[in-house]
Amino acid sequence: MSVADTAVRLQATGVTVLVGGERAILDDASIEVRAGEIHALVGPNGAGKSTLFGVLAGEVSPSSGEVALDGAPIGGIRAQDMARARAVLLQENAVSFPFSAEQVVRMGRAPWARTGAADDDDEIVSAAMASTEVLSLSSRAVTSLSGGERARVALARVIAQSTGILLLDEPTAALDLKHHEDVMRLIRGQADAGIAVAIVLHDLNAALAHADRVTLLSEGRVAATGSAADVLTAERIEAVYGQPVDVFPHPVTGVRLVVARRGL
Repeated sequence: MSVADTAVRLQATGVTVLVGGERAILDDASIEVRAGEIHALVGPNGAGKSTLFGVLAGEVSPSSGEVALDGAPIGGIRAQDMARARAVLLQENAVSFPFSAEQVVRMGRAPWARTGAADDDDEIVSAAMASTEVLSLSSRAVTSLSGGERARVALARVIAQSTGILLLDEPTAALDLKHHEDVMRLIRGQADAGIAVAIVLHDLNAALAHADRVTLLSEGRVAATGSAADVLTAERIEAVYGQPVDVFPHPVTGVRLVVARRGL
């Protein structure tokens, strides 16, 4: 899918979020999340990634600026319609009650209750759990699962929600190497199927390997936005993170890698 063919699903324009009416934790930020693309939000701790993520999800109200879903201001969209349009995966997925893994995934189907789409709930839930390799955990209480297992169950829930937009806050943070790569490939597959994906990542190499677009945040402002290769240069990474790095192509795959300079 070419850039010209991709429709903007979510758009934030000139968004500012103030704390206490004074200090800006997000300052004049703009971003477009397009169908069929993975758009990664990256930056150091405290850069404003989670705040911008919350603005896109409709869970943080900006002090100024505009946020639109398919061209309509999100403030005027009913909660149920938002839930049918976009699914949100938060970094913290605390479940204090002993729901089974299947029950948690089935919660993703709630926006479609009492509609014709509910007829496919069983098939959709099963497919979502299979895609994240948690079918074998169906009857297990979520409170008994490891952090990585819970993360994969939570991802299955948002996939089962069957929306055209996925908003994912560090979905690989608790995962081992294999499941990290499996989940990123799964997210890539969602985008290739036409889903618009916005994902908060700390792993710059994952952004370079999988993201179509990257927005780099620094101190609440957008430092750069564009293709991963254009945004994540050694000079810009050092300027934003304060850490010298080298960026070079993998000798086998050609995918660009970020490696911190050590021992200098």
